[in-house]
Amino acid sequence: MATNAYCVKCKAKRDMSGEKKITMKNGKPATEGTCPVCGTKMFKIGV
Repeated sequence: MATNAYCVKCKAKRDMSGEKKITMKNGKPATEGTCPVCGTKMFKIGV
């Protein structure tokens, strides 16, 4: 499952690699992964 998210370092939307579902401190769901180009952490809230 490739989730598309915005990379703040590349300044472009990319498909995350190594994604995992997490729950934030406020209880909302999110997806966390890394940018396949630069390796920066990426987040997509509500997915």
